[in-house]
Amino acid sequence: MLLDKSKVKYVLFDWDGTLSDNGDIVISSVNQVLKEHGMKDWEQQKDKRNPKLSLWDNFANIFGHNWQAAYARYVEIYKQHIPSMVRSFPNAEKVLKTLKEDGVELMIMTNKDPQLLEIELPLLYKPDLFSRITPGHEAPKDKPYPEHIFYTLRGLLTPQEINPQDVWMVGDSNQDSDCALAANVLPIRINTSLFDESSVHSSNIAWFKDFDELYNLLAKN
Repeated sequence: MLLDKSKVKYVLFDWDGTLSDNGDIVISSVNQVLKEHGMKDWEQQKDKRNPKLSLWDNFANIFGHNWQAAYARYVEIYKQHIPSMVRSFPNAEKVLKTLKEDGVELMIMTNKDPQLLEIELPLLYKPDLFSRITPGHEAPKDKPYPEHIFYTLRGLLTPQEINPQDVWMVGDSNQDSDCALAANVLPIRINTSLFDESSVHSSNIAWFKDFDELYNLLAKN
């Protein structure tokens, strides 16, 4: 699918697996909590996950009535890993700067816990690159529901005004592209999702192997 960056006004970026290459932190932290609870590792537990919910919300499906204590422990472990393990994807910052220089407003829209995003973001990017940041549980509904996009664009576009020429959503998962399609936003899929086992390559989605490929296309326009 050809992207016309001359028309786009707003680009919303997912965080985990899109702007932040943090899959190793997620899995390592989850596995440590599972081990402490005497449970099998993530590979044995992942079928309990509801793909329409964030990892945050899936803790109840995985840990049952112990989920709040398990999640608090996950956050504690995750924070310990951030300084040594968090990294960005190659050329991600170049894509952000290219769009920013063209006058496009950049936003982060993620299901991620805000206290974790707050720590990770400044380690990878200058926060002032983004005009808005909507973490998990701030909007009425998180991805894959369109309310997450409607909330992020509040005061800029009404739901009826949103269209795929003006607004793009860049993410790595079905949650991201499903949310974009539901809100009439152009879905751009990039990288390989930590959680999506398989994805149908719909013609309604712009697919890119990585940020190198996306940057090369944007640089030509």
